[in-house]
Amino acid sequence: MKKVAVTLANGQLGCRVIQQLIKRIGKENVVGIVRNPEKTNFLNIEVRKGDYNNPIDFKSALQDIDTLLLISGLDAPKVRIKQHQNIINAAKRNKVSKIVFTSVIGAIENTSFKPILESNRQTESDIINTNINWSIGRNSLYIEPDLEYIETYKNIGVIINSAGTGKCGYTNRNELAKAYTEMLLDDKHNSKVYSLLGKPITQQELADCINKVYATNLTYKSIAIEEYLKDRKSVLGKHLGTIVGSIYENINKGSFDVKSDFEKVARMPHKSPLEMIEEFKKGIR
Repeated sequence: MKKVAVTLANGQLGCRVIQQLIKRIGKENVVGIVRNPEKTNFLNIEVRKGDYNNPIDFKSALQDIDTLLLISGLDAPKVRIKQHQNIINAAKRNKVSKIVFTSVIGAIENTSFKPILESNRQTESDIINTNINWSIGRNSLYIEPDLEYIETYKNIGVIINSAGTGKCGYTNRNELAKAYTEMLLDDKHNSKVYSLLGKPITQQELADCINKVYATNLTYKSIAIEEYLKDRKSVLGKHLGTIVGSIYENINKGSFDVKSDFEKVARMPHKSPLEMIEEFKKGIR
């Protein structure tokens, strides 16, 4: 059995993919790549050092690796492109057979989300233009951040953002881990780009689902795109605030209301928003 490596292995998505891979191919065939290996004993697999900013790390980290899950970095878009290129180049030198990349859903248009989308599309192109087999997943929005914010929602009684009546096909890390495990292990997914999301819902429908699970009485209030972007920047800082504000701008414009490939990839239906919220409340994360 050849080895599968996962970058950002100690992150929330990375951990879940590793758990799935261990069940399928055994822990001896799974390698985690992280910036600080000394903090990852809980993974219970071989762990190698790999800082996205250091190509030398990946020269060693990708030795004897057959398949690689490249989880998108979180730095600013221009920085992220170079970081991903460091890893792709190391994969070529080490003759990695296949790269699976976690990208993001969205249409490149004149919104604040454009730089992030462009950076992901650039990495997609960089991977496709190698001689390495590839498979790309475009993730929709995680539902977890909204649920982690539940106490604030309860205190103010309302969900406020700029999504309007736009729909978003939320997903979560557990569901995505199922899809990426299949993409890593089954070559029928080679040379394909998949949109990974659940059933699209509006923000009011999201509030209704939260109300059912948490016995709350939340409503939804839409505000202007620029007003929400300004607010998020003031609270979260320019970089993160721009990301959050632009996400809801893109929901407003329909970017996250697309046909899902999840069931085709994972070989099972995507869990409903209500099911994901129920799991979150039970601590299944």
